[in-house]
Amino acid sequence: MNLMSLLLRSSWKTLALAAFIGLLSGVSTAGLIVTINTQVNHSSLTATLIWSFIGLCFLRLLTNIISKYLLINLAEKAILELRLILSEKILAAPLYHLERLGKHRILATLTDDVVAISKTVYVIPTLCIDIAIVVSCLFYLFWLSPTVFILVVISLFLGIFSYQQVAHKATLFFTLARQQEDRLFNHFRSITEGTKELKLHYQRRQTFLKKELQETAQLYRRKNVVGMTIFAAAASWGNILFFVVVGLVIFAFPNLKAIPTNVLSGYTLTILYLLSPLDYIMSAIPTFSKATVALENIDSLKLSLSNHLHESNLIIWDEADNLCKRLELLGVTHTYHQDYEDTPFTLGPIDLTFSDGEIVFIVGGNGSGKSTLVKLITGLYVPESGKIYLNGKLVTEKNQEWFRQYFSVVFSDFYLFDNVLSLGETFADKQIYDYLVKLKLEKKVQVKNGVLSTTSLSQGQRKRLALLAAYLEDRPIYVFDEWASDQDPEFKKIFYMQLLPELKNKGKTVIVVSHDDQYFYLSDRIVKLDYGKVNNVHNYVKS
Repeated sequence: MNLMSLLLRSSWKTLALAAFIGLLSGVSTAGLIVTINTQVNHSSLTATLIWSFIGLCFLRLLTNIISKYLLINLAEKAILELRLILSEKILAAPLYHLERLGKHRILATLTDDVVAISKTVYVIPTLCIDIAIVVSCLFYLFWLSPTVFILVVISLFLGIFSYQQVAHKATLFFTLARQQEDRLFNHFRSITEGTKELKLHYQRRQTFLKKELQETAQLYRRKNVVGMTIFAAAASWGNILFFVVVGLVIFAFPNLKAIPTNVLSGYTLTILYLLSPLDYIMSAIPTFSKATVALENIDSLKLSLSNHLHESNLIIWDEADNLCKRLELLGVTHTYHQDYEDTPFTLGPIDLTFSDGEIVFIVGGNGSGKSTLVKLITGLYVPESGKIYLNGKLVTEKNQEWFRQYFSVVFSDFYLFDNVLSLGETFADKQIYDYLVKLKLEKKVQVKNGVLSTTSLSQGQRKRLALLAAYLEDRPIYVFDEWASDQDPEFKKIFYMQLLPELKNKGKTVIVVSHDDQYFYLSDRIVKLDYGKVNNVHNYVKS
């Protein structure tokens, strides 16, 4: 991906029209210089020159405004599409790939990389006008004297070549700075998520602030300072270069060949005028370099929209099919690679069957693979081998999105959306209130027109709201990943002895990851995991 393709994808017609109008603006600017130079070299003032000057000023103003308006709209549209497409790509990417990237890197891309690209896109309108001015003025210089033009262009190219050599080194420093920024975002995440721990441990806090955070921030600053300094030095060299060219035109070239006065004044006036647009062009190069680094970083995430190709195949079940009659995992495996571990963790092969109207507990020690199994069961992880069948239908990449719609899940690291009840359906306030009473939240949360008054509650209470959202989804399969771990004993009892049996009686398939062995007798089956293997499946016989 590059900036040009980003703009062309938004609207190549608008870009072409803006470029054409921008070229007219540049031509009108060159025309103004021609008019001024003509008057400078003629003593008499004619009506033609006056009206030409007024007309060109009006044309310059009009084309400048129209071109910038078109480019500003195009730029804003491109940034909007970039944000939306990038968000879609992240949501379309496999969960395992996103976990490998890390939250801090994804957040840095959604914020800093998009901002860097935005800043670049915002300078494009003025940049296009200035480029059109430079091109038009160069044509005017060629028209004045092809010989002098060639000498000037050779001098300019030598300067531009030397500038590019220096600018390339600056871009390398921006790339290094961007790498440090990923680490910086990870430290910021530590601040927001580990505030309590840092407050309680002075030595850890000082080590984090003085060593980890400060060192990374200093490295980020130094790389940026070096990069920007190199660009500033190169830009200063570019400014001096134009005065050198003016000096050559005035002092050196006349010694090589007789040059008319109008040519000398025309070249001097034009080159001095070009200082401003060329200075803007050169000052925009660091911004473009940062945007290039940002785009390369986005590409390095290796995100794809391929998963969205199958959303058109999303099958919406009717009431008759809204049951999990049989969910089968046959020889399913998944290998989990950790950067800090030499040996990857492999779950499976797993052979399990789940049916409607049953409660299955998944138990095991820490690191036994319970959460990984939940992600496989729910379709968040794609098995590396083996097959999954739902109601006799093989789950493939094409119908994976359909398969996921059968699950209501509350993860151990759940996320509660502000609009927790905005599920594309309308629910009666009485229905929601009854659930709040059941979850003992009616005194904490009110409901009006299907909207909850607040989600700012304790962790355990927020988990109950997540359970409320799962209830309202009314899907065939319910999965609770250590849901009761942070509930008080009273509500833990309600969860196991009232809520789970109610779901079972409704014909739901209920899968519970739990360590609460005092409630294991309530299950129909217990699946015990040990180091990624099913160690035992215990069937409870109700007396």
